[in-house]
Amino acid sequence: MEKFRTLFQHFQSSPDSVMNGVCLLLAVVTVKLYSSFDFSCPCLARYNALYGLGLLLTPPLALFLCGLLANRQSVVMVEEWRRPAGHRRKEPGIIRYMCSSVLQRALAAPLVWVLLALLDGKCFVCAFSSSVDPEKFLDFANMTSSQVQLFLAKVPCKEDELVRNSPARKAVSRYLRCLSQAIGWSITLLLIVLAFLARCLRPCFDQTVFLQRRYWSNYVDLEQKLFDETCCEHARDFAHRCVLHFFASMQSELRARGLQRDAAGRGVEPPRMPEPPEGLDGNGKTHLRAVSSREQVDHVLSTWYSSKPPLDLVASPALSGAGLSHRAPTVASGNRLSQNIEV
Repeated sequence: MEKFRTLFQHFQSSPDSVMNGVCLLLAVVTVKLYSSFDFSCPCLARYNALYGLGLLLTPPLALFLCGLLANRQSVVMVEEWRRPAGHRRKEPGIIRYMCSSVLQRALAAPLVWVLLALLDGKCFVCAFSSSVDPEKFLDFANMTSSQVQLFLAKVPCKEDELVRNSPARKAVSRYLRCLSQAIGWSITLLLIVLAFLARCLRPCFDQTVFLQRRYWSNYVDLEQKLFDETCCEHARDFAHRCVLHFFASMQSELRARGLQRDAAGRGVEPPRMPEPPEGLDGNGKTHLRAVSSREQVDHVLSTWYSSKPPLDLVASPALSGAGLSHRAPTVASGNRLSQNIEV
């Protein structure tokens, strides 16, 4: 149990570890899906190619889309690409780096499926059995062209009466299977060589740009995640205060109807809502409590989307017309949004 907990904590330690775990899981699911799939070629000249190529390419497309959906960074990348510039300029290099990272992880499962299908050979035999040149095989010398096409269409179905125990069927099937495996192993070797060259040659070049793009791509992801967590924290605290305010206001109505009395028979004054102390917990909750109305919350969210703060905590200039400052000023809970607050 401790090993699983340690592994889970490792995957939670960084976005890269999480997405690598998701890619590994999708690859394992791909292997399981292919091994449990019941392949059945129609053995018809018009439909063999459609069925074989569809089975070779359609599941990888679905797995690719699943990889994009499972990768949170793909959404962050699109948001970073489409957001207004505001007070923070957009870096095309960061977006390209995020796009490259997303595509590499999303292509892992589809490549596993394609390589499994090519090394197995069934899809390739079904798709291209009708396209084989009959002149390469001596067994078709005594057949007419229509008989040859019918025979080739039945090659994937070894139990069919027309091709059962036929040396020609075995020869064609063996030829296509060898060709499929050759393509599969060639792609595998090519990917391994490319990965080897990328890993070995990367330290030979200047790493400054790469480190900068990796840092800021992680920053964009973590910033949005922290903002979502802060919004959830504010929503929880705001809902708690609204509920308390509702019960406090109900006491006046209960007293007016005579439903609540003290021991002397007199109405009980509704308690005042306690004011939050300044600098609550020393972690910025005071600034969260300063946003205390629906209009203020909507304005803060709109400002975050349309004009994100500049990445300069030293200068931290005030945003013109936004009503926000990125320092940490002391703000009372009753102040309006026109004052400087930090979210």
